[in-house]
Amino acid sequence: MSAGVESAGPVLVMGAGSIGCFLGGVLAAAGVPVIFVGRPRVLQALSTQGLVVSDLEQRRQDLAPAQLQLHEQIPAGMQPSITLLCVKSGATAEAAASLGQALPPGSVVVSMQNGVGNVERARAAAPGLQWRAGMVPFNVAELGPGHFHRGTGGALYAEQDAALAALRPAFAAFGLKLKLLPDLRPLQWGKLLINLNNPVNALSGRPLRAELLERGYRRCFAALQIEALAVLKQAGIAVTPVTPGPPERFAALLKLPTPLFRLLAARMLKIDAKARSSMADDLGLGRSTEIEALCGEVVRLAERHGTQARLNARMRELVLGWPDRKRPYEPRELVKALGL
Repeated sequence: MSAGVESAGPVLVMGAGSIGCFLGGVLAAAGVPVIFVGRPRVLQALSTQGLVVSDLEQRRQDLAPAQLQLHEQIPAGMQPSITLLCVKSGATAEAAASLGQALPPGSVVVSMQNGVGNVERARAAAPGLQWRAGMVPFNVAELGPGHFHRGTGGALYAEQDAALAALRPAFAAFGLKLKLLPDLRPLQWGKLLINLNNPVNALSGRPLRAELLERGYRRCFAALQIEALAVLKQAGIAVTPVTPGPPERFAALLKLPTPLFRLLAARMLKIDAKARSSMADDLGLGRSTEIEALCGEVVRLAERHGTQARLNARMRELVLGWPDRKRPYEPRELVKALGL
């Protein structure tokens, strides 16, 4: 095994979608044995095209089909050193129950999913496993069959665990830092605030960078964030920002005229032209989205504390109504649809 990685068993990727294929591909390219469990559409592409992982800094690794271990179900007798749970948030309970039946008690599973409540849902479905929270801050787009591209920067985060720490050299071989923390919840809320752009991007029909250069879309993004911050404050929930400076300052930056935004947010705009949100991919393929784990999470938190999150509720309605529309929103159109 290369990259100085020692492992007591293979890494199991439960959910071979964009994130699962990218993380698993990075590990496999470093010599870590990886078992991919996913849906037939992705597995078929991997079995014929192989797996390519690439990023905005021109890194690329190609894995031939013969190098990949692909399964539609968890193989019998699995004893992975660690499992990365990468399914969409709506599939968490079902995937966790399958893992609970297939893996030895005490197996470590890391949720590398969007949202803040997946570990709790997974633990309820499979209490015999050790659950850890994780966070993927960067964007991964499926550029073609078997090709998964990281279009934005950022380090991986997860709760502290020795099995995860052993994978640091493998991630580092592809330029990825893995940071381990005792408590990930404040950072997860910080990431959720950024992910509130996912539905805006999906409904815009544009790549991330092009969307962020339109002030109307940024106004929508900022409004969702400001509302979420008010709900979090009322709930007494601490937030660790994933952007430079406090979240309130970031929301103010989004509302600036585009020439000034372009100047002050130059670092933020270092985004690959190919990058787009996973929600955009889901809408394009007619799949269910993670809107409930993003805007829905804000709405439910507001309800639990006796208030409302009108804008996030409206954005959830727009995403859920996409099948009846299937036409991108122009900036002014989306601003109006949100009632701004």
